[in-house]
Amino acid sequence: MKRRDLLKGLAMAAGGALCSSGVLGQAQTETTDKTRLATPIRALVRKNGSLYQPMEISLENSGSAGVAVTKIDGVEIDRRAVQTGPNRFEAYLKPPSGTQHSMVSIEINGKQFSESIELKPVRQMLIYVLPHSHHDLGYTDLQADVEEKQIRNITKGIELAHKTAGYPEGSRFVWNLEVLWGSDLYMRRSSEAAKRELLDAVQKGWIGVNGSYANELTGLCRPEELLQLFRYSGQFGKSCGVKVDSAMMSDVPGFSWGTVTAMSHAGIRYFSAAPNFFDRIGTFMATWQDKPFWWVSPSGKEKVLFWVPWTGYALSHVMKLGNDLVAKYQDRMDEVHYPYDISYIRWSGHGDNAEPDSELSDWVRDWNQKYEWPRFSIASTSTAFSAFEKRYGNQLPQYRGDLTPYWEDGAGSSALETEMSRNAADTISQAAALSATMNGKTYDPTKYAAAWRDVLLYSEHTWGAWNSVSDSEKPFVKQQWDVKRAFAVDAEKLSEELLHRSSVPLSSAKTRDIEIHNSTSWDRTEIVYLSREISAIGDHVTTQSGKPVPSQRLSSGELAVLVSSVPAFGASCYKLSSQRAYAHVSPVSYKDNILSNEIVQAKVDPSSGDIVELRLHGEALDFVDHQAKHRINQFLFLAGKDIDHLQSSGKASIVIEDHGPLVVSLRIESSAPGCKSLVRRIRLAAGMDYLELSNTIDKQQAPLNPHPGVGGPGDEFAQRGSKESIQFAFPFAVPNGKMSIDIALGNMRPELDQLPGSCKNWLPVGRWMDVSNEEIGVTWVTQDAPLVEIGSISATMLGSQRDPSVWRKHIEPAQTFFSWVMNNHWGTNYRAYQEGSVTFRYAIQLHRKHNAATASRLAIAFSEPLLPVSTASPENTYMSFLKIEPSDVLALTLKPSEDGKAWIVRLFGASGQSRIAKLTWLSSHVGKSWKSNLAEDEVEIIGDEVAVDGWELVTVRVEKEILANQSEARER
Repeated sequence: MKRRDLLKGLAMAAGGALCSSGVLGQAQTETTDKTRLATPIRALVRKNGSLYQPMEISLENSGSAGVAVTKIDGVEIDRRAVQTGPNRFEAYLKPPSGTQHSMVSIEINGKQFSESIELKPVRQMLIYVLPHSHHDLGYTDLQADVEEKQIRNITKGIELAHKTAGYPEGSRFVWNLEVLWGSDLYMRRSSEAAKRELLDAVQKGWIGVNGSYANELTGLCRPEELLQLFRYSGQFGKSCGVKVDSAMMSDVPGFSWGTVTAMSHAGIRYFSAAPNFFDRIGTFMATWQDKPFWWVSPSGKEKVLFWVPWTGYALSHVMKLGNDLVAKYQDRMDEVHYPYDISYIRWSGHGDNAEPDSELSDWVRDWNQKYEWPRFSIASTSTAFSAFEKRYGNQLPQYRGDLTPYWEDGAGSSALETEMSRNAADTISQAAALSATMNGKTYDPTKYAAAWRDVLLYSEHTWGAWNSVSDSEKPFVKQQWDVKRAFAVDAEKLSEELLHRSSVPLSSAKTRDIEIHNSTSWDRTEIVYLSREISAIGDHVTTQSGKPVPSQRLSSGELAVLVSSVPAFGASCYKLSSQRAYAHVSPVSYKDNILSNEIVQAKVDPSSGDIVELRLHGEALDFVDHQAKHRINQFLFLAGKDIDHLQSSGKASIVIEDHGPLVVSLRIESSAPGCKSLVRRIRLAAGMDYLELSNTIDKQQAPLNPHPGVGGPGDEFAQRGSKESIQFAFPFAVPNGKMSIDIALGNMRPELDQLPGSCKNWLPVGRWMDVSNEEIGVTWVTQDAPLVEIGSISATMLGSQRDPSVWRKHIEPAQTFFSWVMNNHWGTNYRAYQEGSVTFRYAIQLHRKHNAATASRLAIAFSEPLLPVSTASPENTYMSFLKIEPSDVLALTLKPSEDGKAWIVRLFGASGQSRIAKLTWLSSHVGKSWKSNLAEDEVEIIGDEVAVDGWELVTVRVEKEILANQSEARER
């Protein structure tokens, strides 16, 4: 069974969900009625200088030949000779100004035929048709077969464009590259002649380039990952000599708000979003189909024209070219009171990964030659959207907010691999920064592009086969998962290789001297954990000037060291010796079930292992909501969707692994439903204002389909069998506290910053969430798990969900949320089960007045830890390679430019407030600075001060040649 066979079968139940009048339902069925006598064609033709609506007459004349007289409501409109037997011809009517019901009669040889008809006004509109193939990297076929198919589709698209180059304007074939991983493969695998053919086709306008690399689950993306999603478009566009200003994404319902920022950074102005038209899409399609608007970025400084066509990308899957399509399309426009005379449809062939439709150009040519309205024009996304903008751009509404996506929940079906890819993205960014500050010559753009490609293709929406749940052990299914999993595995491996290459130990021998390198744009004071190998000399640590610093040998063999003020994009040097470790003056302790370090105090329930009290030292306020059903970090197992029978972990066994004075860590072991074991760790360090949590689940495999292959994705087992999920609870209590969520390249408040149609049953989170009032609050950091449920456990949507009314409508103000770490809720595409050990890491910081930049610094510090490197030639400290003030403007990225001639810095207004950022380089003799973009172009020359608005991303390019001597000195 192919995907569209499944979708067509399910679509019958979807029509009413998307179109209240049933227009979509009509679009999905072929008429079985007997041949009608008179069928109005919803078009206009020009006759003798006037416009008329044609009506097709199908007359079965059982008598002798004669003259047929056609009347409408008694008024003659046509007279002609007809033969015995079937006769088909067109009669022409005066176009109606409104919907009207009329009687058509035909008289021949004294015999009369009659039939009632409904006439509707014909829209004088231009409908752009965007041909493309929906890129599922797998699902319908093995990934390798899909890759070859999409490469062949490019060739076929060029052939059709060449064949129709002499057709009338509007009917010449144009092939849209929906996403760019296919063209990337084409350029890497094809002959030089074939490459040239593609580049020429783009320049001629035969091929339309769209800027997204993949149909991405944007809610999973780290900030630089979201930018990398559009990076290749600039590279490919330059090689073709064209500007890429449009993007398509298909199938996925919903997009993270920062997508606008990332697109704008790539020069993309037009966004054709064409989601799946019925399954697990909530109210997204019902809200946004045929309602173009300007989607404004979190900073308010960028916008893209966002436009969802009727049925998303699936129109060609459920309808054929012909009069019926034209009529039903206008019915749809009438239903939504579409106010414009330009529109567009996607035409993605007959199924996913389909080849170009060879009939399209001929049909458009013939239609346009015969009828004046509506007109069709085959086009690229850019052509269609720019024409629409020119006519209506200043009339469109503007909306600012998150289009919270739906399908990211499937990433919880492979929690380990999601964690691997998520952390690989951070490691790649860290490696690039260290390459810039430590050893610029180690930066190889090709290797970084390969690593980012693996990360992007893991977050691409195709997880597995169409029968991944109903027939999970079939080789076809397992082979697809092996390929998908390899993207995460390879991303992790490549990222670690890049990090190692950027920070190769300066001495291979054991040394007493350690450099602690900081890959972020602010000075850092925190605990660094030296491996057993690098700290083998001893436990005593001093600065290079001889000042002792607190340290402690841990049960893991690591040496914990409290380092202070490690400079931004710089390093500090420390010396190891075999003396006794120096103790912190205010040690951390664990006594009477309470962890305390004179800043934070946390009480652990000795029976459950949950955190039952959480306070700032000396404060009365308890941050744990005691009115809630659950406690902090409580394990919850949900079988199916029966939230009334949630299960929790068994009795806890608590062991103190590290006793202080610098670090205390607890190991809490419990039985847990659905798991072989559950081990939670809580760690508190002296002088730190946050707790670290580490929850390791050894997952049991969910039961398999007892009748594999029977019924497919629509079968009872695939839809509801063996469904389960795991959450960790975080019920906080802050008087009048308000919740905010970090997202890639932005920040959002649940409900308040969510546009209509957004998913509210679960939300992706970037790095942190916060609950605060004007004076005090708590920040929660998640390193590995990207999904949360707010207020209650609301992720209970099992299998296919086609009714918009069953989805959560609102998120009421809340301070409780759940980290939703694992599920197998889908009936297709995602995994049927997962098993083995997965660790989910969190931090909880208690703070005074909330500052989003402070929260981001804490969270990024966990994702990009300070890096210890042994050295044979220590210095006291390395000054900041680059210093950025004020500190709430963060450098999300520092890297050598792709051409090796400059440094690239991405500045982000992380506090939400407008700032003037000052950049101070290690050398006072830097080259010119330019405002830049994702293509790293020299856009506008600037000084060492840059205006950065709240939530704005600004890329700066700084010429490198004058820094060469400094860089060489650091490369030692």
